[in-house]
Amino acid sequence: MLSKKRRRVDPPSIHPRNRYSENPPDFALLGSLCPSFQSFLLPPRRPGGRPTIDWSDFNATRELTRVLLLHDHGVHWWIPDGQLCPTVPNRSNYIHWLQDLLSSDVIPPIQISEEKVRVFDIGTGANCIYPLLGASLLGWSFVGSDVTKIALEWARKNVQSNPHLSELIEIRNACDPSSSGKIENDVVRGEEALEGSTHNPNMWSGCCSELPVLVGVIKDGEKFDFCMCNPPFFESVEEAGLNPKTSCGGTFEEMVFPGGEQAFITRIIDDSLRLKHSFRWFTSMVGRKANLKFLVSKLHEVGVSVVKTTEFVQGHTTRWGLAWSFLTPAKKFIALQTPKRSHNSFMLEPCLCCITGTSASSWCLPSIEISGIIFPSSWSLM
Repeated sequence: MLSKKRRRVDPPSIHPRNRYSENPPDFALLGSLCPSFQSFLLPPRRPGGRPTIDWSDFNATRELTRVLLLHDHGVHWWIPDGQLCPTVPNRSNYIHWLQDLLSSDVIPPIQISEEKVRVFDIGTGANCIYPLLGASLLGWSFVGSDVTKIALEWARKNVQSNPHLSELIEIRNACDPSSSGKIENDVVRGEEALEGSTHNPNMWSGCCSELPVLVGVIKDGEKFDFCMCNPPFFESVEEAGLNPKTSCGGTFEEMVFPGGEQAFITRIIDDSLRLKHSFRWFTSMVGRKANLKFLVSKLHEVGVSVVKTTEFVQGHTTRWGLAWSFLTPAKKFIALQTPKRSHNSFMLEPCLCCITGTSASSWCLPSIEISGIIFPSSWSLM
């Protein structure tokens, strides 16, 4: 009999290795150190409370990100008005989760010429937040891709503003992967790099009508430990603007994609089928739990060897992490996790059509979960 739906023992929280897990940002301290941030501080909402900011003010949230990166990570950073402004604690959670996947050794290392962990960031944006955090926190090497002129230009400016990290980060034009050198050589290339308007419903026409994601952007012979992505979550500009309480900015290209995040991550899955041996793990952020279920089902359909999910929580915002691989898991991991006398650590989970009540198909099989990692039930674990 299939087990009942698992109940969460402890509510999800910030990653324990996140520097803000025990000590949230002290706005009063940051304001005293950075006068430019002081001007955005608002009085505490209750006696004895801490100062806050107007979260609906883009200038305030941008300055907070700038100050946190500089004060806590030694990173110089800026983005122009309207570009997506990331929250540092939330983005750090994703980096630390990738570190967890790496240290688990579920998937053995692939042959990479560099000794450093190598990561491909899909849609790095003008903010270039994941390469900057991953390089500064862990010394990882990154390739960040994008398709708009302004994103490519500002991502490179942010890299060049940090000479101690510049050797670790390459910014690549997804529309022209061969031109990933200096800014003057490949950012200003007329129509080859899209302009990046904040309200451009025809964005996906022109040179990138097929939207290069991985295939055509990854060069022959390249290998990475991970790809990562903060995908466009929404199907329309109207949907993207439904939360008036916060302002993180964001251009049309960063926020909107036909079919939303489900369609975009499906593109990553489709590309991963053609690049099975180029990545140790494929990963993406997911904004809606319903989409997570659909995507896990899709991954089983295409025959991945392992699926891993997690939950990112920062304040009132919840996101999910999705990871998969086509490589064979390490035998020593399976052997160590297989109980000798008991099967209590195994949990049979119904397939998505069982959960949703839809009819089963020929690929619909239950999965076996070992320590939170989902293996197809067709696998022999002995």
